[in-house]
Amino acid sequence: MSSKAPIHLVSVVGTRPNFVKMSALVSRLRETPRFRLTLLHTRQHYDESLSEIFFDQLELPVPDVRLEIPRGSHAGQTADTMREFDSALDGLPETAAVIVVGDVNSTLAAALVAVKRGLRVAHVEAGLRSFNWSMPEEINRVITDRISDFLFTPSEDADQNLLREGIPTERIHRIGNVMIDTLLSHREKARHCRSAEKLGLGKGAYAVVTLHRQENVDHPEILWGLARAPIETSRRLPVIFPIHPRTRKRLAEYKLWSALEDATGVQVIEPMGYLEFLDLVADSRLVLTDSGGLQEETTVLGVPCLTLRGETERPITVSHGSNQVVGVEEAKILAALDSALAEQPGEVAVPPLWDGQAADRVVKVLERVLT
Repeated sequence: MSSKAPIHLVSVVGTRPNFVKMSALVSRLRETPRFRLTLLHTRQHYDESLSEIFFDQLELPVPDVRLEIPRGSHAGQTADTMREFDSALDGLPETAAVIVVGDVNSTLAAALVAVKRGLRVAHVEAGLRSFNWSMPEEINRVITDRISDFLFTPSEDADQNLLREGIPTERIHRIGNVMIDTLLSHREKARHCRSAEKLGLGKGAYAVVTLHRQENVDHPEILWGLARAPIETSRRLPVIFPIHPRTRKRLAEYKLWSALEDATGVQVIEPMGYLEFLDLVADSRLVLTDSGGLQEETTVLGVPCLTLRGETERPITVSHGSNQVVGVEEAKILAALDSALAEQPGEVAVPPLWDGQAADRVVKVLERVLT
């Protein structure tokens, strides 16, 4: 490859959280003359209309390549993505590195294909660990990190996780949080959505609930307690529940849907676009969630967050005071809820390097190591 020719990179996204995390980085790479970027969308999420909304709102370019991955099990989806991605690379220019982000099946599939073809892999959001091997995401994280050449971490704890696993120091680059780049650059635009106002609610006068993780919603005994959480919360303040398709399906299967519908203080709504949801969360009094990214966003927004899981791969959101990991038992959730509502939200120290410049740091590293 000529030293003067643009260096070809392939950036892979597969889910809506990937779009948010990759938005600022794709923009910076496209602005950098040293690089030529191909954006590839594996379409791991199947709500195409909502995916298009995210692409539009985040000002992401139309993907250069779209794969057609059928629904299936984790193993089937990973295998199908590997097969399709491998074939797609055959039709692209000589590639210096493949950039993957997060912990979804597309992340692992693309990284495996790249390393087997002798291509270098850059993993953005590396080093996060829940230490819960029942989570498919944990498996994806650990394997992707092990085979990546460049590991871009959001925080010191992620660095330490990688060092304990034997990753050489020179492969670890702490750059901050690319998801926060996107939040900070879109916060003002999101204010114009007036999401709470359109739902008939005042600022700081409602809670937001989200549930989607397989280990929560696919087990009726766990989902029962979690379904009670928005209902009991609504006795204290109104609740907005943008419902994930998987969660809606499981609630119906387990005969829990009617109880939620009958709760007068709970508004169950369809999933929202990025800007609308960002505005809704920013103006809320409290968030209850099993989402990893939302733990980070509430930390920067200064909104108290109760994480409905037994652990978090983002402990910095706890140490900085915005997040509590409360588990999945109804009694513990309600105790934490009452405690959080009894206190006025205070100032939260934003973690180091969560300053909107993470994508710039990634690009500078790639320019240095690839040239």
